[in-house]
Amino acid sequence: MRKEEFRAQRGFTLVELMIATVLGLIVIFGISVMLADGQRGWQTMYARIQSDVVTDSYVARKAFDSIMRQASKGKVLSDDTGSWIEVYYYADANSVSVDRYARFYTADGDLNLEYGKLKPKETVTVQTVCGNVSNCVFETTGRSAQMVLSLDNGSQTAAVVSSAFLHNE
Repeated sequence: MRKEEFRAQRGFTLVELMIATVLGLIVIFGISVMLADGQRGWQTMYARIQSDVVTDSYVARKAFDSIMRQASKGKVLSDDTGSWIEVYYYADANSVSVDRYARFYTADGDLNLEYGKLKPKETVTVQTVCGNVSNCVFETTGRSAQMVLSLDNGSQTAAVVSSAFLHNE
C-alpha cells in the first residue's frame, strides 16, 4: 500500500482572517472620522466667511471709503455723539461748486446712506448699506473722517474701522 503524504495547505486560518478584518475596519473607521471632521471644519469656515456679518462689513467699508474719496474737504458735518456724518461732493467733473451731499446714519439696526442735492437741499435717495448694526460711531478730525462699526447677527460679530482723508477741493 502506498503511503499518502499529507502536505500542509498554505493559507490563512480563521483567526488570522478575523484579525486582519478587524484591523482593516479600524483603519477604514479612522480615515472616515478624519474625512468627516475635515468636511465639518470646511463647512464651518465657509459659513463664517460667507455670513451676512462678514459680507455686510465689506460692503460698509467699501461704501464709506468710496463716498469719502469723492468728498470735498470744504465741509464735513457730524453730530457730537457721532451718530451720523455728512459730506459734500461734486455731482460730476464739470461741476464748478459742491452741489451734492451724502449722509451716513444708523436707524433700526441698519447703516443707511442718504444722497441729496444741496441747493435747494432735498433728499434724492436713501439706501441701506448693511444690516445687523449693533453700534456705529463717526468721528471727524481736521480733514479726516472715521467710521467705527460693530455688526452682530446673534451668532457672529464683526468690527469695522474705516478711515479716510478728505483731499478734494
